[in-house]
Amino acid sequence: MATVQLEPFSLIRSSQHPRTLASSLSCRPITARFPPYTALKLRPLTATSLRSQFVPRGGRVLCVARDTAVEVASITDENWQSLVIESETPVLVEFWAPWCGPCRMMHPIIDELAKEYVGKFKCYKLNTDESPSTATRYGIRSIPTVIFFKDGEKKDAIIGAVPKASLITNIEKFL
Repeated sequence: MATVQLEPFSLIRSSQHPRTLASSLSCRPITARFPPYTALKLRPLTATSLRSQFVPRGGRVLCVARDTAVEVASITDENWQSLVIESETPVLVEFWAPWCGPCRMMHPIIDELAKEYVGKFKCYKLNTDESPSTATRYGIRSIPTVIFFKDGEKKDAIIGAVPKASLITNIEKFL
């Protein structure tokens, strides 16, 4: 997966005519059009921001997105059918509990896999304490247990904390 680094940039945002604006800022006007993004917003200039050495003249575009990382969603008995059984893409479900130490070791691995296989494979976490009927239906007796589903059917399961490579091997089988 490629990593993209955003570079800071600024826009001149004014209702003034470009020539008037250029003379008031003593620089050439820059015209730029950007597509609308919900994670970007313009911050109006203030007298304080104009004096700051880090804020250039003109409008300032700020990224207000919190974290662009993919977060592994939690599922419950209620949404199991719609998210796992009816899913058109393969699904990985980690059965876990908050008191389980090995489960907490698996969480970062599952998070990484969710980022690497976004769009190709869905990853979910099911808390067995909060959703015991689904755990019972699939015979979960030990946690962490990772079950792979494809076309709504259980295809494979891994019991216990395992390295990332083991999970990748299983994921690749179902892509």
